[in-house]
Amino acid sequence: MPAWSQDMSQSLFQDPVSMGEGWQGFTDIGFLVSATLTLLLAVILGAIIAYHPKHGQTADTLAEIEAPKVYVMYSVIGAIIGIMVVKYGLVVGFVLFGIGGLIRFRTNLRSASLTGRVIFTTLIGLSCGLDLPHVAVLATVFGYVLIYILDASVTYRIDIRSLPSNHVVEAAAAYRALLEQSDCRVVSEKKDLRKKRITFIFRTTKHDTYRDLQDLLETQIEGSLKGSVNWEID
Repeated sequence: MPAWSQDMSQSLFQDPVSMGEGWQGFTDIGFLVSATLTLLLAVILGAIIAYHPKHGQTADTLAEIEAPKVYVMYSVIGAIIGIMVVKYGLVVGFVLFGIGGLIRFRTNLRSASLTGRVIFTTLIGLSCGLDLPHVAVLATVFGYVLIYILDASVTYRIDIRSLPSNHVVEAAAAYRALLEQSDCRVVSEKKDLRKKRITFIFRTTKHDTYRDLQDLLETQIEGSLKGSVNWEID
């Protein structure tokens, strides 16, 4: 039997012991600096792929437009897993693999972005349980800042239906103009003249809730051009 297999068997069947340094881990400045640099490298390299120019040319749905944020988040998750495995052994990798399977098949969230946050917080909790509070705190601070940066703007998708059959183009122009006046950046616009329907995907950095924007679209659009608005948020 190979030596690594024997070591793995011994690790799996030996009496449980703490794998981490506990609170003393905060004194290991070298590891904390190295781990931070590793996470930053993961963000940079993940963003290079995520925000490739070709992606912006082909993305036309809300999920595709928001996908780069998910890629960056998963790159950081992978880096955290790698840090823990390299520092504390392959047994941690098996634990993470099992938890990942549980999340994948037992968690049903509306977007991949939220699933990424669930995995992230699971890793933080796992770090606490493995007596690695310094890893947990580092991951929490890094993740908090990363989410704040990635979600600095909110992306909305609205379907405007039941428009007047002879004024779909004029209605699209009116809705677009109102969104742009409200400091929203329209990413995608689709008009379906046959179904009397318009679809906008837009971003805003303002802190207005979708209810504020909804009220704006309900009150500022001329009655002859108004339709029924359905929202999707990411």
